[in-house]
Amino acid sequence: MIGELLAAGLDVVAPANPLRGLVSDAGYLASVAEEIDGPVLLVGHSYGGAVITVAGALAANILGLAYVAGFAIDEGESALNVSSGFPETLLSAALRPATFPDTDGKPITELYIDREAFPKVFAADLPLLTATAAAATQRPIAAAALEEKSPSAAWKSLPSWYVVATADRIVHPDAQRFMAKRAGAHTVELDGSHAIAGSRPALIAGQIRTAAGAVRRPTVTSNR
Repeated sequence: MIGELLAAGLDVVAPANPLRGLVSDAGYLASVAEEIDGPVLLVGHSYGGAVITVAGALAANILGLAYVAGFAIDEGESALNVSSGFPETLLSAALRPATFPDTDGKPITELYIDREAFPKVFAADLPLLTATAAAATQRPIAAAALEEKSPSAAWKSLPSWYVVATADRIVHPDAQRFMAKRAGAHTVELDGSHAIAGSRPALIAGQIRTAAGAVRRPTVTSNR
């Protein structure tokens, strides 16, 4: 997808998401955006959607939000509880906990998707070898990041766009539709798994180009 955007003449920055805590992750992303000389469109996939929702309120040069099967959460809401009113997906059964020490040596719980289940749960429309490689390189997320409530919702003041992945087994498509509608987002629905940016890169890039054009051809920062 990044290649598609670069070929279209857009500048792209894809900083790594720390995946440690919603507010701290958003603060980091906002600091990256602030270093860019010009308007910025934030793009968020999955939990990255929650991150851009918070980060969008922290930097003055962020002019729009684009969600790709992402969590467009509200103020006081977490990525974990926004889906509670919708059918359960395959994610819960596939999550595996692990522990790591924080800077003080305190054990912290982080979550990853079972490697054998990953292709079916996360990336059913990618080639099996590609999905298996993605499972091996996945970065676990701190459980607290999914539970942390958002202090703000930037989609209330910024224009937003949303791609609903209709075959998503991580974030239920109905939950995606709900969040997109609530945010007043320009919405399209595409057939694809949670890994839709990998399986439908040209289509996703096309939607991002549309959003970028509406906010004066900004640098795009992609966050997962």
